[in-house]
Amino acid sequence: MRWIIPIVILLAIEVYAFQAFKTLFKFWWVLGIYVGITAVVLGFLIYSFYEPSPNVSLTGFPAYMGGIFLSLLLLKLSVVFWMFGEDIIRLLVYAYRKLFTTSTENLPSRRKFISTIALGLGAIPFLSLLYGMYKGKYNYKVLAYELEFDNLPEAFDGYTITQLSDIHSGSFDNTEKIEYAINLVNEQESDVILFTGDLVNNLADEMTPWTPLFSQLKAKDGIFSILGNHDYGDYYNFESQTDKQQNFEDLVNVHSSLGWDLLRNERRELVRGDSKLHLIGVENWGKGGFKKAGDFEKAADGVEASDFKILMSHDPSHWDEVIKHHDKDVQLTLSGHTHGMQFGIEIPGWIKWSPAQYRYEQWAGLYKNAKRFINVNRGFGFLAYPGRVGIWPEVTVIKLKRKANIVV
Repeated sequence: MRWIIPIVILLAIEVYAFQAFKTLFKFWWVLGIYVGITAVVLGFLIYSFYEPSPNVSLTGFPAYMGGIFLSLLLLKLSVVFWMFGEDIIRLLVYAYRKLFTTSTENLPSRRKFISTIALGLGAIPFLSLLYGMYKGKYNYKVLAYELEFDNLPEAFDGYTITQLSDIHSGSFDNTEKIEYAINLVNEQESDVILFTGDLVNNLADEMTPWTPLFSQLKAKDGIFSILGNHDYGDYYNFESQTDKQQNFEDLVNVHSSLGWDLLRNERRELVRGDSKLHLIGVENWGKGGFKKAGDFEKAADGVEASDFKILMSHDPSHWDEVIKHHDKDVQLTLSGHTHGMQFGIEIPGWIKWSPAQYRYEQWAGLYKNAKRFINVNRGFGFLAYPGRVGIWPEVTVIKLKRKANIVV
């Protein structure tokens, strides 16, 4: 019963879009190819989700079929938008003629140039999504920021952090590209690497083929990590709670095997001489049904408001709801989670848009509240849609600077 409404909507879209193709292409074989492609993609999509499996996995073949289907759907939705607008005008013209003239003409026919415009504009998201699957998902970008703080210890002036987030190793399908990305991270030669959650999609063994590569990451002060919502196995149908717990324990051990220091509601001290930074890591804390295992009070126990603190918290909702006004005064928070929805438009100094902004106040990049900053990393990997368009995979490099005290 729940499928009836989506099926009716899809059929309506198909019928409308077909009108544009029929207006432009008069040859039956061209229309046959159009119908055939739609049927094949839809058939493979349905088949991929009904393969014998204990789970519906939004990776691999199902993900690619879903991505191609989404590309076609956006093409058709664009066509429908323009065709529907033309039909409204046609109806208004027809009504005017009947009411205010003696014309006996029937409903005006569809115009070929409107169909051409509709298909031309629809091709933009269609080709963009295909490009996102072919190239965009591994189009790594290094985004660098320099942040000034009044209370940064002088010994840490110029201290550099590389932030990674949302690796989602179960989605990878190109060893060469991942090797390139690992080398790119190491080329930054940062003092510390901080990973802010979602190492896998569901299962600990998704990291098995990638462990040799990610073990090559290095930084002077080490690599620290936290858990994201996908790391708990909550989106997988385990046969028993025991199996789920074992998977979680295996995932924790993966961090150790990589040489990463996993922080689970705890903190570490980064030391330079007599000075130190407090690195705080909490488990996932998200709103809207996401796991709330994060305990900042426990993790920050013993830290004073005057101390310099860096918080690793996977979901930026935590900063928005709790941290940005907290008495402990966390100077810098590092998050991920949103992926920037893996789709959007970013032109520095002009436009920054993604559907992610309608759910998250802080969804990609650097944000500031008073003297407190949060950086929301756009993610290293991808999930569900096997690509990225406009919101590229990110390696963040942050340099900490001590604000100079100007004496007048």
